[in-house]
Amino acid sequence: MSLPPLVEPAPELTVDEVRRYSRHLIIPDVGMDGQKRLKNAKVLCVGAGGLGSPALMYLAAAGVGTLGIVEFDEVDESNLQRQIIHSQSDIGRPKAESAKDTVLGINPHTTVNIHEERLDSSNVMDIFAPYDLVIDGTDNFATRYLVNDACVLLNKPYVWGSIYRFDGQASVFWSEHGPCYRCLYPEPPPPGMVPSCAEGGVLGVLCASVGSIQVNEAIKVIAGIGEPLLGRLMIYDALEMSYRQVKVRKDPDCAVCGENATVTELIDYEAFCGVVSDEAQEAAAGSTITPKQLKEWMDDGESIEVIDVREPNEYEIVSIPGAKLVPKNDFLMGSALQDLPQDKKIVLHCKTGVRSAEVLAVLKDAGFSDAVHVGGGVIGWVNQIEPDKPVY
Repeated sequence: MSLPPLVEPAPELTVDEVRRYSRHLIIPDVGMDGQKRLKNAKVLCVGAGGLGSPALMYLAAAGVGTLGIVEFDEVDESNLQRQIIHSQSDIGRPKAESAKDTVLGINPHTTVNIHEERLDSSNVMDIFAPYDLVIDGTDNFATRYLVNDACVLLNKPYVWGSIYRFDGQASVFWSEHGPCYRCLYPEPPPPGMVPSCAEGGVLGVLCASVGSIQVNEAIKVIAGIGEPLLGRLMIYDALEMSYRQVKVRKDPDCAVCGENATVTELIDYEAFCGVVSDEAQEAAAGSTITPKQLKEWMDDGESIEVIDVREPNEYEIVSIPGAKLVPKNDFLMGSALQDLPQDKKIVLHCKTGVRSAEVLAVLKDAGFSDAVHVGGGVIGWVNQIEPDKPVY
């Protein structure tokens, strides 16, 4: 549906700004009025990673007057494959500072505010309040529900995007005019059911495709032009090079924006999304060993079976010596249980310990009471035992 412009136009454009944005100004749908609205707009980008990188760069290039960046992480070498706002020289720097420098290098007329803190229920309302529109570039469900609920309570539109391997999604959510994120996804998936990009990977250029769509939608909402993706979910398949749309209707029973909303204030989103299930936490209690303990068992010739529950492509990058690869899904489906040795202690590990804890719960339930898992996973092993091995 068409929407009225989100912000009022700025009083004027300077001579330098007219020159800079001339290709916008000659588009009838944008023109001077639309460019002045962009200049007067305040847009907050949650995350300066895969989606945040192209979003921030194109928002700045488009002439958005004020940009906010919420980011607490530091630049890692593994980021550079997709997070194009950072460079080799930025490794180890705070992402927010690196992103700010790049944005100002693109457009010195843009004001950049950085919020170097983890977004949570205690600070989100204060951070969001000064901005007109939010772009969600996060990669975890807890923050997505937090962003959604805060925007509903503050009556702010936000542009959402999601990426995984070769697949991308994008939409515009604004409860005053249409559905919110909870109308599309009322409940988070079970813990461990949907792998993150760190577990499953993402094609670097996919970030640019979806991030630029988010900016396109933000510009349309700010200037009041075109038909934003409000009430529509765009699904992109980079392998098939196909786009399709699914209608998203406002749910009258939505917990946060419905007629009888039950969520009227912010909640504990980590608990709501269950980053690790209760069963996994219970199984891991008292059954978690360190990488150093595993190394000692190996050196002492203990009767153990070390099982890597990651995916084959992860195993190819780095592995613990002697570990047997049995992906997590084989345990969840039950097919791996019959092949487990009964005369050895089972030692599970994954990348960091989350997936192995979920599998540990399955094993405990199947009667392998002495099974354990490695806290910190293969990353902990590399850091403590084999620092010359690559990490990902």
